[in-house]
Amino acid sequence: MNITYLSDDILSMESKYRASFINSLGGFKSVVLIGTINANKQENLAIFSSLFHIGANPALCGLIFRPISEPRHSLDNILETKEYTINHLNKKIYKQAHQTSARYDKSISEFNATQLTAEYIPGIMAPFVKESKIKFVCKLEQKIDLKINGTTLLIGKIIYVSLPKKCIKTDGFIDIEKAGTITLSGLDAYHKTNKINRLSYAKPNSLIKNIPF
Repeated sequence: MNITYLSDDILSMESKYRASFINSLGGFKSVVLIGTINANKQENLAIFSSLFHIGANPALCGLIFRPISEPRHSLDNILETKEYTINHLNKKIYKQAHQTSARYDKSISEFNATQLTAEYIPGIMAPFVKESKIKFVCKLEQKIDLKINGTTLLIGKIIYVSLPKKCIKTDGFIDIEKAGTITLSGLDAYHKTNKINRLSYAKPNSLIKNIPF
């Protein structure tokens, strides 16, 4: 038996209950660590579940930041340096990653606070998470302030990718499960995944075929 909710029902929910309810409603989502640094070499690391694909040509992804009423150290650093890393989570680091959501002072590096390792490569200013298997770098291309709820959308161009060679299929498909990437539901429920199938490109009047993993 289903229960139904209307707009007024949702608005009448207690705020923390509503946040958990709505964040769970959309199903599984990407969960990543965003690595940034400012001009004074102060590192920041924060967990995000708002990453989404925008396009492949050029390679773009979007990231939503909370309203300005809350500290937004990652956003400040990205606006200053125009660069940030995106690092997948895996089973070995998800608890440390979750801890980065704590409201640390700007002077404290979440890398140090959570015992994750900041990794730097030549030509890239922002720090990677060494323990992450799949990671990439974005250059800020556009900032959009969303008046509807005070959040900020950043659009980044992917300029560098690092991942295990064994995870790349001949057609370009990345087997993130082979890298141990995990996912999130709601605000605090972490999940391992289990592949079901890959399907061929859908065309009218054509049967869908299975694609070997």
